[in-house]
Formats: sequence, C-alpha cells, structure tokens
Amino acid sequence: MSTEALKKPLPFPVAGSPPKQRPTLDAEQQKKYDWLLEQVKGWAEIPSTHGKAGPLTDSEKFWLTKECLLRYLRATKWNQQDAEKRLLKTLTWRREYGVEDLTADHISPENETGKQILLGYDKEGRPCHYLNPGRQNTEASPRQVQHLVFMVERVIDIMPPGQETLALLINFKQSKSRSNTSPGIGLAREVLDILQHHYPERLGKALIINMPWVVTAFFKLITPFIDPHTREKLKFNEDMSQYVPTEQMWSEFSSGKLAFEYDHSQYWPALQELCKERREARWQKWVAGGKQIGESEDYLAGATAAGVGSATEKPAAAPVATPAVEAKTAEVTTLEAVPAVPAN
Repeated sequence: MSTEALKKPLPFPVAGSPPKQRPTLDAEQQKKYDWLLEQVKGWAEIPSTHGKAGPLTDSEKFWLTKECLLRYLRATKWNQQDAEKRLLKTLTWRREYGVEDLTADHISPENETGKQILLGYDKEGRPCHYLNPGRQNTEASPRQVQHLVFMVERVIDIMPPGQETLALLINFKQSKSRSNTSPGIGLAREVLDILQHHYPERLGKALIINMPWVVTAFFKLITPFIDPHTREKLKFNEDMSQYVPTEQMWSEFSSGKLAFEYDHSQYWPALQELCKERREARWQKWVAGGKQIGESEDYLAGATAAGVGSATEKPAAAPVATPAVEAKTAEVTTLEAVPAVPAN
C-alpha cells in the first residue's frame, strides 16, 4: 500500500534526545554575568548610524535573555567588556538589518524549491536545518542572505527547552539544471560574518555530504574566515546517523529513513504557524514574568515554573525529561516521524 511522504515540519525530537545539561557557572563567571546584566539594564539607547538609534524596545528586552548574555560571554572568552560591545553591535545590526521586519511573504520566493528546510532534530535535541544548494532557484541578491537569517530565526523559535544550538546539514548533491551551486565568496563571507558575530554559540554541528571538488576548493578558501572552535564542529561525509536519529533524518541525506517531500504550499505555512505558536507562547511567559531583561530561556520554554523575577525561582529541570513532554514526544514520533504515516 502506497503512502504519502511527510510534507510538514516535525515539532518535537524523538524520545531520549535531551540536550546536554548546561555547565554550572563558577564564582568568577557568575560575577562577570552579573556585571554584564547590570550594564545591559542600564543601557539608555541603542546606537545607530542609520537613524534608528533609540531606547531598548520590548522585543529587544525579550531577546536579551540570561542565556543570550552567556552566549556572548562565552564567545568573548568571558571578557565582559567585549561581550557588552558585541551585544550592542548585534542589537544595532538587528535594527539596521531589519531582522524583525523580515516576513514569510517576502522570503517565500527564495524557498519555493526547498533549498532550506527545518526538519527533525538530532540526538541532542538540536533542530536540523538543511541547506540544499542544488535546489537553488534565484540569483545572488540581498534576499538570499535575508533568507538564511530568517530561517535561523525560525530555528531558534522551535528549539526545545534547554537547547540553544542547531544542527546544520548541508547536501551538495548537484542539480540537473545548475552545475555550480556554491555561493560566491562575497556572499559566503557576508553570511559567515553574520553568523559568527550575531549568532555566536548557536552552531552545534555542521554535517556536510556530497562535496564535489569545486565545493571542496570553496571550503578551503573560506576556512581562514572560520574560527577554530567552529571548525571543530564541521563533519564531512561521515555516517550522519551518529548524530541524527535515522527516523528523523531526511532520506535524501546520508542514511536517513524519513520520507519527506518538499511541497511549498503545505510546508511553508505549517512552518510559520509552528514558529508563531512557539514564539507567542514564549512572549506570553515573558510578559507574565514581568518583562525581565536576563529572563531564563528555560522559563520561557515552559521547562521551569518561575522566571528570574520570582523569589521562588527553581533550577531548570532536565530538558525533555518530564513525563508529559516524553509522552508528547513519543506520540509525535509515532504519529508524524514514521515514513509510513501520511503527512496530513
């Protein structure tokens, strides 16, 4: 009996794929975090050379979570002054680039062939972000970079409690219509600059397959622009089932067994609805917690009952470990992640 392939994103990881526990801050790290938090709370204005200077908005305060500040501290090797400078630069960039103004309708033409797909989670609960250069359907333009930024923001929307990194899966399988699908050096450097400076500590793994010689040469060219810590996360032509459960790995990628067919008319609105639902739930939690700068992402994701502004704040529970979440995860795995089950 023939069955339909999955055509929508998967909302949860498989059971037993919890993120690694975050390390506890030592006394010196806690002191540096406290200093940075007080500096951020005291910011009177976000600088801009494009006429967009002004006080912090609620959405920017919402973005400035405890874990966000810690990501910048780790990225600067715990130099709190450098972390503050980088945070300010990112907030300026987000305003001037218009990150929050990028809409699904504007980005939609870039994704009509499924050249970027958010599908499934790896063995540590990281959302899997597939890049399929062979499905390229547009010429180089600013919107191509906006497309990546938009999709990274959507990856962040669907991260489960306790997870703050993503798994990037790149398949350089050649297209029948385009022989050279690697981006130009200028475009690649712009993307790398954005990811390294404005999304620090977000890459968990980068799994790359089907590298033709031209792409291998391309990676050699851009390697000097990739920091050593990031290079350690790159895995080339390995058995990717080491990192991603085969039942949630697209069958077009490595040893994946998930039958998935990209249908833009179904996938794109389903992805936007899922992300909107998760984002709005976090926003409501943030408002209920008193709109705190430095709010806990675990609280926003529903893993803890109280936020940083509560006197009864409790330590974060182990992600994806409560019976309710395990049951829901198992249910989704059974109903949606098995290839034999229809997508709708």
